[in-house]
Amino acid sequence: MAGYVKKKPVKVNKHLKGTVPESELVVRVRLPKAPETLGIIEQRLGGNRMRVTCLDGKKRICRIPGRLKRRLWVRENDYCIVEPWEFTGDEKGDIVYKYTFTQVDVLRKKGHLKQFEELEEF
Repeated sequence: MAGYVKKKPVKVNKHLKGTVPESELVVRVRLPKAPETLGIIEQRLGGNRMRVTCLDGKKRICRIPGRLKRRLWVRENDYCIVEPWEFTGDEKGDIVYKYTFTQVDVLRKKGHLKQFEELEEF
């Protein structure tokens, strides 16, 4: 028995013992404030611009502001918060925040995305 190595027993992490299951996990979701609106990225146009369908029924050409360029990576069909410009606000805007998959699920459960589903029917 010269080559026998005694294995240590596996320890259970006492901090994870009483954790809450994922279904009951509380997720904080940022909601749009007064001038902001929810949007879905429809198409990337290049040159840091993209076409976004907003909750108010308008399609805007949006960009990511310089302070968020490196941090905010977006793709088509991502949900985001759009801040319309003060000048030509019906046509253009800035993408301020992008939702993760879990945040989109929470928004869907709370009923904030029902208007998007109505818009997609037509």
